[in-house]
Amino acid sequence: MTQRSDITDRLAANLRDARRAQGLSLEAVAKLSGVSRSMVSQIERGESSPTVATLWNLTQALQVDFAGLLEGKPQAGIDVTRAAAAPVISRAAGVQIRILSPAESVGEHEVYDLSFTASAVLDSDPHSPGCREHLTVIDGHLTVTSGEDSSTLGPGDTARYLADRPHAIRAGDGPARAILIVQNS
Repeated sequence: MTQRSDITDRLAANLRDARRAQGLSLEAVAKLSGVSRSMVSQIERGESSPTVATLWNLTQALQVDFAGLLEGKPQAGIDVTRAAAAPVISRAAGVQIRILSPAESVGEHEVYDLSFTASAVLDSDPHSPGCREHLTVIDGHLTVTSGEDSSTLGPGDTARYLADRPHAIRAGDGPARAILIVQNS
C-alpha cells in the first residue's frame, strides 16, 4: 500500500468514526462545516483528497483534533483527551452529552458523560439487537425507562437495561449527572 493511500484510508476511517461517534448524519456534518454532503461522503469513502481548508472546516464541525484525523492506531503509552477537547453534543433541550470513548469504539463499547437540567429528558430509539446500557448516577436523580419497565436512581445507583427497544432517561426536579456505557453485543 502506498503512503498516500494509507493516509487517505486512515483519514476516511477517522472522519467517518468521528461523525458516527457524535451521531451525526452526512447532511448534518455538511451543514455544520460548510462542506458539501457529497464531498464529505467522498472523503469518508477515500475517493477524495481534501484541501487543508476543507479538513479544518470538518475538524471544527466535529470538534476533533486536526492531527488526530491523520493518526493511525494508538501506540503504547497513555492516550489523554483533555476535558475541553472531548466532543460535546446536545440531542435534546437540557441534555448535554460529552463523548468519553475513542472514535474507534463506536458501535461496540461507548462511554458518555450525561448532564441534565431539571426535568430534561433524553429519549432514544431502539439500538441494535442485544444492545444494553449501563447508567450510573453521579449527582441528582434520574428515572430510566426501557420499554414498559421504569426505575428511579439516586447518586451511586447503577441501572442495566435493554437498549434495543425504546428507552429514555429523565431528570427529576433538579439537575443530574451520570455516566452511560452503551454495550453492543
